[in-house]
Formats: sequence, structure tokens, C-alpha cells
Amino acid sequence: MDTRTHECAGDDVSSPFGGGRAPGGLPRLPTPPTGWPIGSYATYGEAQKAVDFLADSEFAVGDVTIVGVDLMLVERVIGKLSWGRVLGTGAVSGAWFGLFAGLLLGLFVNQGFALQVLTGLVLGVLSGLMFAAIGYSMSRGRRDFSSASQLVAGRYDVLCQPRSAEQGRELLAKLALKPPSANP
Repeated sequence: MDTRTHECAGDDVSSPFGGGRAPGGLPRLPTPPTGWPIGSYATYGEAQKAVDFLADSEFAVGDVTIVGVDLMLVERVIGKLSWGRVLGTGAVSGAWFGLFAGLLLGLFVNQGFALQVLTGLVLGVLSGLMFAAIGYSMSRGRRDFSSASQLVAGRYDVLCQPRSAEQGRELLAKLALKPPSANP
């Protein structure tokens, strides 16, 4: 997909911190999207395919914005937490940090590289265990599950600047008429 941006006259956004636009031509501050709707899709993947189709059709995709509408936070429960799982996770994350710190220390200290790495690893595991135990005990059973959170939208609108919106609608209409197996 072509990711070039287009600077457009009259689209400057003023900022109290100087300059209206960031180096890539995007506004420096959060700014509501502008443009006319040229397509609406149930998933981000479908909206992305539509914009990719526009790019493949030599359309000026710098005029296009994908906007997630009706945002919601989805928290998927992965499993139940137990002391064993909490301490195991703490030990593993502490081990990685300790190994990294031990390697760095070993590079800058001239004696005992292996000892520095081993010391970092052991201290990392112990620290990870301690912090995990303290954190879990402080929750007092209020959150005995692990989860993963994701921000999703109810639908994804593709907006386009007015100067090329009609052309974009025509191209996306052609995409919609293609059989599903022929869609990119």
C-alpha cells in the first residue's frame, strides 16, 4: 500500500507549540477526521483492503482516512490466576530483566562475565518473585483472573477529502461488485 502523504493548501492546523503540522503532514494535536464517507465496513481488515484497492488503482490515498466508529474496550478473560501462575510469571519476567542487566554489567566489568550474568539472573528471578507476590497479595482476591484488552470499533468508515471523494466511491463500488474470491 502506498503510504505517501500529500500536503494540501488550506489544511494547515495551528498549534500553540509552533508549526501546524508534524513532519509527515499529519496534525500535531489530536484532530477530528475530515472528509466525505466513501465506504463503511464491519471490520478493520475490510477497510484496510478497500484502501489497499484504492492504492492499487492509483488513487491518491493521502486523501483517505480510516475512522473507527462506536469504540469499545473488549477484555477477553484468558484464565484463572493462582499463586503458582502469578509467581511463575513473575519469575520468568524477572529472569529476562535480570539476564539483560547481567549481560550489560558483564560487558562493562572486566572480571567474571559469567558470574555477572548469573548474578543478574538470580537477582532478577528473586525480584520478579517478590514484586509479583506483593502485587497479587495486595489485590486481595478482587481480580483472580488474567485477561487481554483490545480497543475495537463497531464499524470502520473510510473518509476521503471532497476533491476526490466521488472517484473513491466509484472505485469502491467496483470492488464491492467483484466476487468475494476475486477481492484482494
